[in-house]
Amino acid sequence: MSQTLYYSTNLKANKVDFKGALLKGLAPDGGLYMPESIPVFTGSEMGSFRSMAYYDIAYQVARKYLHEEIEDSELLGLVKDAYNYDVPLENVYDKKYIMHLDQGPTASFKDFAARMMGRLMQYFLKKENNNLLILTATSGDTGSAIANAFYGLDNIRVVVLFPETEVTERQRKQMTTLHKNVQIISIDGKFDDCQALVKTAFNDAELKFLNLSSANSINIGRLIPQSIYYFYAYSRLCDITKEEKILFSVPSGNFGDLMGGLIAYKMGLPVKKFVVATNKNDEVPEYFLTGNYKTIVPSLNCISSAMNVGHPSNMARIVALYGGVMNEKGEVIRSPDMEAMKRDMFTISIDDKETLDTLKMVYNRHGVLLEPHGSVGWAGLRHYFDFVPEDHTAEQVAVCLETAHPAKFPAEIQDILGFDPELPESMVGLEEKEEQFVKLKNNYDIFRQYLKSNY
Repeated sequence: MSQTLYYSTNLKANKVDFKGALLKGLAPDGGLYMPESIPVFTGSEMGSFRSMAYYDIAYQVARKYLHEEIEDSELLGLVKDAYNYDVPLENVYDKKYIMHLDQGPTASFKDFAARMMGRLMQYFLKKENNNLLILTATSGDTGSAIANAFYGLDNIRVVVLFPETEVTERQRKQMTTLHKNVQIISIDGKFDDCQALVKTAFNDAELKFLNLSSANSINIGRLIPQSIYYFYAYSRLCDITKEEKILFSVPSGNFGDLMGGLIAYKMGLPVKKFVVATNKNDEVPEYFLTGNYKTIVPSLNCISSAMNVGHPSNMARIVALYGGVMNEKGEVIRSPDMEAMKRDMFTISIDDKETLDTLKMVYNRHGVLLEPHGSVGWAGLRHYFDFVPEDHTAEQVAVCLETAHPAKFPAEIQDILGFDPELPESMVGLEEKEEQFVKLKNNYDIFRQYLKSNY
């Protein structure tokens, strides 16, 4: 295997190795890093995953990219330490499943990427005796996952921005009760405002002394770990010797989760279709429908709060994967292969009413408890089956990703189903912990001055 290099989606920056892409986060030209080539698994390699633990599959996937940069024994130790929790696949009916990505330390799918990325960063920084300031924006779960993954690390400090009115109390407290090397900032705006502040800081010459890096899904270090659970689900539910193909429904906001799935697909995973389900922030479904990409400013506030994104950063990567170029403003410089994108993806927008109706229906009919994001994904899957009824067979394997634990959304569950979901162990006692966070105006000059004064 040759070494994988990474290019910028804006095509104006030098190519770098994985360490360079990981520690930099955003490319110097404002683009996102993408692998120049995507390594491919053989059928026999993927067939062997069936008997492997999750961390072993993670090692096999990561090694395809990192074999030249991290010793095998070191890499195995990193993934074994990162993935020490279950990944339940709950049967709903026939061969239709919910993949629960909510068993990690912050009860969110973001744990899968954050824990691995934190360990990789720590590995490279220790080798170089270097330090980083992680700067990231969150629409809900990213912040707590990043804060927990990097909490207490001596050579990494973390600043997380969140929209003050668009995260739940429990999501906020998972970030604001950590302290030490973690600083949380509330912004009086939308997620997209927080994201814009972060991106502007990365391109600000006055802040180069801070040695900034990102830990949300603009960082390639998040995406490769997020491809792993797609391989895991296939290995547990399908037989590659029978040439089975799998359907995935992915509730999508900033589109990092979907991008991880597309990477797995390009690595050879037999996927029939990705159902891309958004909330009413429907800029991507509209793009697929009309061919015109138009950002939503400001983004709409929906109950699936982590998906309130009016311009997903990872659309630039998806466009690049299909031969196009999109800049950071969402302007399509070169059109991608839309036919291929539509062949691989089915996009749909789900409003709040359908989100709540689906959550109630799935619990009453199947005894399966979802939360708003997973409910958007399940509703999207139902729309796909209505649109392509020939795929709605008892034998077709379909997996909907549940991205957060229902206990993070107690008000919605209480209103719809009349009970408070049981807390996972990781959230017990959260209400009693002391919060500390800073409130700032949605103003870049104020934010820049805060960073210069405090770091």
